[in-house]
Amino acid sequence: MATKLWAALLVLFTTLLTSSAQIFYKLGSKTLTLDPLSIITNYYLIGGLLLYAVGGILMIVSFRGGEVSVLYPIIATSYVWVSFLSIYFLGEVMNAYKWLGVLGIIAGIALIGFGSKDGAAAI
Repeated sequence: MATKLWAALLVLFTTLLTSSAQIFYKLGSKTLTLDPLSIITNYYLIGGLLLYAVGGILMIVSFRGGEVSVLYPIIATSYVWVSFLSIYFLGEVMNAYKWLGVLGIIAGIALIGFGSKDGAAAI
């Protein structure tokens, strides 16, 4: 089965949702206590859980449109999204090693995409 473009784009969008959920978790952790009322009224935490649920459903839908060996590595873009989102929303700083890691992830995903075009492994 050839992977359809819509499936790859849906997985990419899913990673943006789940990465946003991680930012929500971080924001929710600032006021988190182990009090049940505090947990169920922590809107950042609830928002993160909802984003993960939607992301899981969309991931299942996307698997109908392509090969898992092509689609699943796209999930690695979550690291890229979280890096950018944490700079913007949390004020975190990226050093040279983190930027090299981001470039490595993007290069790896691109190589997987190129390798899946003809369906055969190039050795």
